[in-house]
Amino acid sequence: MNSRTAVTPADRVTPADRTAAVDWPALTTELDTYGCALTPRLLTPAACREIAELYEDADRFRSTVDMARHRFGSGQYRYFTHPLPAPVAELRAALYPYLLAVARDWADRLGRPAPWPDTLDAWLRMCHEAGQTRPTPILLNYGPGDWNALHRDLYGDLVFPLQVVIGLDRPGADYTGGEFLLVEQRPRAQSRGTSMLLEQGRGLVFTTRERPVRSARGWSAGPVRHGVSAVRSGRRRTLGLVFHDAA
Repeated sequence: MNSRTAVTPADRVTPADRTAAVDWPALTTELDTYGCALTPRLLTPAACREIAELYEDADRFRSTVDMARHRFGSGQYRYFTHPLPAPVAELRAALYPYLLAVARDWADRLGRPAPWPDTLDAWLRMCHEAGQTRPTPILLNYGPGDWNALHRDLYGDLVFPLQVVIGLDRPGADYTGGEFLLVEQRPRAQSRGTSMLLEQGRGLVFTTRERPVRSARGWSAGPVRHGVSAVRSGRRRTLGLVFHDAA
């Protein structure tokens, strides 16, 4: 008997394949409407578990942040070091060109420069030449009572305007609570909040800093911050993909 784990057809589909299969026009419409949009599953449950388990291998990471110590909330996260795990690097590179089209469109609406080149490698070289050399993909780890304050992931002068967070655990089964939160400051109006549950393997695309919002004077930049509500029970782990490196 073959003792190796059976490989299913779903396992042969790579993260890049899954990214290419996303209905990007529909996702872009949702992103324009709400400032965030869910992808279909980008990682299998097995891939989610493998990435989540990397959290215990400290050598994989360049730094660990205790959120309570820094008054960011409660919980812990770790920034990956080089080389990035293969599925993390593959997903980041595969998502970039699709998000780039949105980034350039948003810059055009706001009348701003669009400095991002066609490939992630070229963009990261620009970051590194500007002194932003530290990798920013991140694993976040929340237990009961943990939460993340509203914030933005900027890290330097060069910023890519979109990022992605992927759920690694099952809401309602592995944990409760822990909704992803997005708060958008509307032009000359009250702020608007959005909350989302991250299903295992699915990604949430959202704006890093601001997005174009139509106003009486045309397009305005609507500032946005994101966070996580309190986890009620269990363990919630997510993979964060930021597309600019840190100073």
